Amino acid sequence: MRILHTMLRVGDLDKSLSFYTEVLGMRLLRKQDYPDGRFTLAFVGYQDEADGAVLELTHNWDTASYELGGGYGHIALEVEDAYEACADIADRGGRVVRPAGPMKHGSTVIAFVEDPDGYRVELIQRKG
Repeated sequence: MRILHTMLRVGDLDKSLSFYTEVLGMRLLRKQDYPDGRFTLAFVGYQDEADGAVLELTHNWDTASYELGGGYGHIALEVEDAYEACADIADRGGRVVRPAGPMKHGSTVIAFVEDPDGYRVELIQRKG
């Protein structure tokens, strides 16, 4: 078994696709409209679905926004340099909500950014 994807419901698919592709540098892997169900599925990631886990962005056409669930945590991405990644993300219009720096009770360098729907994305600096 392996993880295929994580699904997020998004209020504005164009804004979300822009964030994940232009700000975080993922690729749009596939996108399909389902007119009978009034929704669109878009899959984004850094590699093809056959090679690793991706994100499924689900846009229900009649829903403009969602309340974030209390149990939701975050998506985590590995980056070479969290400080540089934050600067690049901010330059591309992304919202950095926790600047890069060591985690509170450890030495791992992390940061958090927020997507257009308020979902948190953690940036974890690669060690060594």
